[in-house]
Amino acid sequence: MTQRSFQAPARVFVRLGVYYAFCWGIIALLAYEASPVAAVATIAVAAYTTVPLFVFLRGGGWTFYPTAAFRLFVIRPLLYAQTMLPLIAGSGVLGVIIGAAVGQPFSDARWFVVVVATLLALMFIVGYVGSRRLVVHELEASLPNLPAEFDGATIVQISDLHVGPHTSRRYLRRVVKAIEALEPDLIVVTGDQIDDRPEDVAHYAAAFAGLQAPLGVFVIVGNHDVYAGWDDVERELRARVPATLLLNEAHGLRRDGAVVYLAGTGDPAGIQTHSRRAAPDIELTLSSIPRGAPVIALAHNPALWPMLAERGVALTLSGHTHWGQFSVPQWGWSLASPFLDHAMGAYQRGDSLLYITPGAGYWGLPFRVGAPAEVTHVTLRRGPAAMRDLGRHAIGADAKVDSGNISSDSDSRVDARVP
Repeated sequence: MTQRSFQAPARVFVRLGVYYAFCWGIIALLAYEASPVAAVATIAVAAYTTVPLFVFLRGGGWTFYPTAAFRLFVIRPLLYAQTMLPLIAGSGVLGVIIGAAVGQPFSDARWFVVVVATLLALMFIVGYVGSRRLVVHELEASLPNLPAEFDGATIVQISDLHVGPHTSRRYLRRVVKAIEALEPDLIVVTGDQIDDRPEDVAHYAAAFAGLQAPLGVFVIVGNHDVYAGWDDVERELRARVPATLLLNEAHGLRRDGAVVYLAGTGDPAGIQTHSRRAAPDIELTLSSIPRGAPVIALAHNPALWPMLAERGVALTLSGHTHWGQFSVPQWGWSLASPFLDHAMGAYQRGDSLLYITPGAGYWGLPFRVGAPAEVTHVTLRRGPAAMRDLGRHAIGADAKVDSGNISSDSDSRVDARVP
């Protein structure tokens, strides 16, 4: 299959070399003051978590298909190390400066490093446990032009699964069982079905190809599906997954003689990677829909919602942001919030609604705090545009999560709160 590739310029290697020499040098020096063996162990960890990164950059990507073991025991430690390294090295430098003022720079610096490393380790443990927590989020969306025949119809949305060979099969079975238990009329998968490579589609299909619903199962493209090589990913999805792929097109959903249109967009990553077929084209997406007809849109990236709202789309279901995988919903804030106008939860502009799910998987590291993995269950109602939060309940032994009602203003954020 076509391998995604790039070329890192020489200056990148030079800058990274200086950065890693400084950071790991500080840590190794402090370790040596405690024990030469500790210094050797530090250098070994540095090599184990740094050399693969340089190999990745040198090859313009992995030149082979990363197996489950490789992703778990090479890529994941690499990612953990890159996250922790600047904080641990920085704490060492700070400790040396403070310790120098009292005449014991290395002793104090080691304590700084130990405390910071311990806190980071605890945070990652909490985040890992959070990434295994799966909830069903109940929402009720009222749409002014919804046909009476669709009042009470239900949609299950899953998104951002990022499935690969390393993804827990047991966890994926939990997601499937949660969907099937809800018995929805419609199932939609709003992008990022896979993590990194076209070969990952086989693992996605093994878990989700059996999904069925009376009104159908639909999938759209996400940015990771594009980055993995969209031509190959699309071919594999169409061959292995008996769901309808909507790519800048719409499909009429019929129930008791009434019709609601389901539209699926492309993704902006198609523009970035020059994959024109995968790029969004809102005009094309809506071109086959009769004027004034009720429309529900699937758009992986919520940045497309304003354009959809302007064209009268009643409800848009999105993902992409993961809520930063770290959020404080009581404050309406997540790690994604500083970078996006619409980052988490529900929003309303006029008669147009948007819901951004935190997704059911994770990207990079198995880490979620305040943004539990979610299967979204939307009940459609006929009435003035509004979205009501009916609460979350955990799949498994976790306790039920309280909920609150949703209020709305023009282009306002409608918070889906998680304690």
